Amino acid sequence: MRMRLFPAIDLKEGKAVRLLQGRMEDATVYGDQPLEVARNFKAQGADSLHVVDLDGAFAGKPINDAVILKLIQSSGLRVQVGGGIRTLERIEELLELGVERVILGTVAVRHPELIQKAAERFGEAIVVGIDAKDGLVAVQGWAEKTEIRALDLALKMKEIGVKHLVFTDISRDGMLQGPNIQSTAELARLSGLQVVASGGISRVEDLILLQREADKGASIEGAIVGKALYTGAFSLADALRVVRHSGEAVDKDHKGEG
Repeated sequence: MRMRLFPAIDLKEGKAVRLLQGRMEDATVYGDQPLEVARNFKAQGADSLHVVDLDGAFAGKPINDAVILKLIQSSGLRVQVGGGIRTLERIEELLELGVERVILGTVAVRHPELIQKAAERFGEAIVVGIDAKDGLVAVQGWAEKTEIRALDLALKMKEIGVKHLVFTDISRDGMLQGPNIQSTAELARLSGLQVVASGGISRVEDLILLQREADKGASIEGAIVGKALYTGAFSLADALRVVRHSGEAVDKDHKGEG
């Protein structure tokens, strides 16, 4: 089965930006019109989009709603949204507007009981975002490091009904140094949750390596690609071709076994 690719749009003050290691002061603006960015992804073959309200992640409340809603309604992509989402009401609001999945981060550490209620009520539309540095979870838009191990949090989330994770190695994010494939695969194997890899993907070979880990049994369901697309390290069309080809090869092998 081929991985699902999520091109990323991070929103700051209504613009598409990328950060270095989650630092708001290290933001590079890549587009004043995020909807045009999303439509370009669609034109290259995307069917999904990963959106983060960076202002909301730091403020703990919605900041870029107008832009997010326009993306949901006008891009033609299946959208997952994260950043400052901390109430059942907010989750329901986004889902009613057509968001496919809602990503919850800080609240998973601070209020796991809310995650449990959300998982019971909204099922697989709930995704927990685990952001880690040196194996330890960071919250509040990565501004605050905890002493909680990423795996421990993942196992706790599984216990209360969560089925999907987005795992980001903060030290790799925006650095174009390659994702932490070992940690991602280990988290997927040990937790048994469906994991979307995020942070540091810089070449199509990174996606091939992630696909290989998935082929070997790690439950890696997809990957988020951000800065590499904006800097031209590779095109989304190229990435989709590579992943599609890998997935088709795997499917053929499995059919041959049957």
